Amino acid sequence: MKLKKWIKLGTELKFSNFWWSYKIDKYTLPDGTDGEYHYVFTHGSVFIIPVTDSGKIIMVEQYRYLNDRFSIEFPGGGVKTENGHYEQAKKELVEETGQTGELEFAGMFNPFNGVTNEICKVYIARNLKPSSEFKKDNSEEFILHEFTPEEIEKMIISNEIYDGMTLASWAIVKRKLGIMN
Repeated sequence: MKLKKWIKLGTELKFSNFWWSYKIDKYTLPDGTDGEYHYVFTHGSVFIIPVTDSGKIIMVEQYRYLNDRFSIEFPGGGVKTENGHYEQAKKELVEETGQTGELEFAGMFNPFNGVTNEICKVYIARNLKPSSEFKKDNSEEFILHEFTPEEIEKMIISNEIYDGMTLASWAIVKRKLGIMN
């Protein structure tokens, strides 16, 4: 059996803000049935795993309003334009860590493929240097931490690290960093 694609008939924009849009697509299934698909549209996101010269990994701890709890995560953020993942990764690295570095593309994933079209691209940052352009986003308050890979693994097991984007990014970069358990 060969799977068939749905036929898109049109898109209606219901709501839009700086970060994402709520859209409804009308479609036809392979059997001829018409339907609607409600989803969140974004230009994507980036997550960066900054590795220090000593092999530690920089993470940010910040308050997450929707969960009403603090979260330890890799630096990251939303992409503002369709093709700007690499540029956004460089910007987020400076904004959230105060560092610049050499970025290596590690992989990508869709965080919730039934709800959003978002593609998150993951980068490893090495050869970190303090940035003269460091300026925190006023809407973000966070604490920087440096952890060994072993400490990160323990925090994942204990659910101290619970952010899905961070967990997926870690799964992607572990092999590239030579960390497998």
